[in-house]
Amino acid sequence: MTMSVGVLALQGAFAAHAEVLRALGQRVLEVRTPADLGGVDALVLPGGESSTMSHLLVTSGLLEPLARAISGGMPAMGTCAGLIVLAASIADGREDQHCLGVLDVSVRRNAYGRQRDSFEADLVLPGGGMRGVFIRAPRIETVGPGVEVLARHGEDPVLVAQGNVLGATFHPEISGSALLHEYFVSMAHERKA
Repeated sequence: MTMSVGVLALQGAFAAHAEVLRALGQRVLEVRTPADLGGVDALVLPGGESSTMSHLLVTSGLLEPLARAISGGMPAMGTCAGLIVLAASIADGREDQHCLGVLDVSVRRNAYGRQRDSFEADLVLPGGGMRGVFIRAPRIETVGPGVEVLARHGEDPVLVAQGNVLGATFHPEISGSALLHEYFVSMAHERKA
């Protein structure tokens, strides 16, 4: 079944997510304004730079409408910086940095190190395995009682879910596998049904 999946297109890796979703047969809308939210059934918040993304959410007028839409049940998947934006708290966020507070986790930005410390790791996800690409990745430091850990790298949670929200610390859009996007689309279909 085809849905309209929005990709937050203010900054970051939105084009790569859109390409994967289109290959899965989904209609993709790049979301840049509050009005764009009305045309989507689900939303992907891509990786990028979380403090810049936070600033652009404020200046575009999307911060509050996006929080309301996701809190109201719109399925959302955040990857890397998108996960940071979805989180309840950012351990080392800037004073002026906002998060949506729709995923009961605390995260630390760039927790695995700088760009040169980026790495790949084999991950076991619901439905199979894939290569996780960690680029200046955040670390999930605490997980609330309503959050399910779906995948780990060592002891660290790297994929979590809470109701209609899915969060990954890695970049599935450049992994060469559509497994996580398929999982998200399936989750969104179930919630819509």
